[in-house]
Amino acid sequence: MRFISRANTVAFAGLMAVALGAPAGAMMSKGAIDLVPHRAVYEMTLDETRPASGVSGVQGRMVFEFAGSGCDGYTMNMRLVTQVEGDTGNSIVTDLRSSTWEQGTGERYRFVSSHYRGDKLEESTSGDAERTNGNGSVEVHVNAPDPKELKVSGPVLFPTQHSLAIIEAAKQGKKVFQTRVYDGSSKGDKVFVTTTFIGKRIKAGTREPAKRVENDKALSGLDSWPVAISYFDTGEEDSTTPVYQLSFRLYSNGISRDLLIDYGDFAIKGDLSALEFMPVTKCE
Repeated sequence: MRFISRANTVAFAGLMAVALGAPAGAMMSKGAIDLVPHRAVYEMTLDETRPASGVSGVQGRMVFEFAGSGCDGYTMNMRLVTQVEGDTGNSIVTDLRSSTWEQGTGERYRFVSSHYRGDKLEESTSGDAERTNGNGSVEVHVNAPDPKELKVSGPVLFPTQHSLAIIEAAKQGKKVFQTRVYDGSSKGDKVFVTTTFIGKRIKAGTREPAKRVENDKALSGLDSWPVAISYFDTGEEDSTTPVYQLSFRLYSNGISRDLLIDYGDFAIKGDLSALEFMPVTKCE
């Protein structure tokens, strides 16, 4: 049976920076995009499965929390707990946790993540990265699971920078956006090549969700876009099969709903079940 990996979840947390904030320094030349700090809860279930997966069911919950400002930097915490059922009747609970901090200007990035299977800690990863020159190159210092140093040639984006670029591309009416992303996945030594497809703008007040949750009426007056991101391993950009794909509906204030994570042999969906707006931290 194939289980949801920690690396996939860290990358997903990076993607969800779209919903949780963008670096103010990078925004200055682009104009204001008002992204709201918030706490979002998603109910995770199996969307579809293929015979090779060995997965017959998924149930779980994912929680995202965001806090910070362009002055202090942005902090994002994510936790995904799932029970995966195998087609032979066995099951296992996985608990995936990720915390990141990114400087408001996108110059520095810190990451900590852990993967529990049942009550056992399977793996823990931590480290930090920083820009080293004007061409976007990054130096990475991994503390765990194995101390190491590595250099990533530019250009490469951190998660919130990636998020900012997607939102800006959507507002400009672009349909495709490609870039490399570093998010601390896979023991801190992986760089993804990403291709983002942006669908037609959904005008405010149209295509309202069938299932409403408290506080989501604030989304009704906002434009949104269907977004799908394919993640490829570096060196396999020409492959037609990504490591996995993430799709969601992105509102202009950064909140996302209608999540779908496609691992190739099975896919899980995330339905927004709770939304709480958090206080906005202003720069002093």
